[in-house]
Amino acid sequence: MENLLGLLRVRVKRGVNLAVRDVRSSDPYVVVKMANQKLKTRVVKKDVNPEWNEDLTLSVADPNLPVKLIVYDHDLFSKDDPMGDAEFDVRPFVEALRMNLSGLPDGSIITKVQPSRSNCLAEESNVIWKNGQVVQDMCLRLRNVECGEVELQLQWINLPGSRGL
Repeated sequence: MENLLGLLRVRVKRGVNLAVRDVRSSDPYVVVKMANQKLKTRVVKKDVNPEWNEDLTLSVADPNLPVKLIVYDHDLFSKDDPMGDAEFDVRPFVEALRMNLSGLPDGSIITKVQPSRSNCLAEESNVIWKNGQVVQDMCLRLRNVECGEVELQLQWINLPGSRGL
């Protein structure tokens, strides 16, 4: 517990234009990994534009580790098919959390993360001060697949007894 910085809430919002892995559609779900943690969303049947709106919570000890995300097509009688993967860096988000932001106007942009070859961002991602907390929305372009994006939102949960930021 003393090694823990806090909890990262990853809201998996939705998938956009995901790959077709069954006859005409797919049954996608998302697996989120960080260090030795692995969490997954529910399966959305027959939808290449699924709406999950699910919160997955990771405990963060080392903010230098990337968060990895893999989308799979659920199959009943065979191994689930991979539908692409992505990863993102939580450091810009954690750095924003470490700033003293009290008194900042609601909706203020703290930092902007640009898409680059070293990240999976499909578009600019802003870290924002919203309703008294730091929030980051991002759209990740999936790799190792013909098409697809996943939209996420990051939030932080401070834990009493943790090392904190």
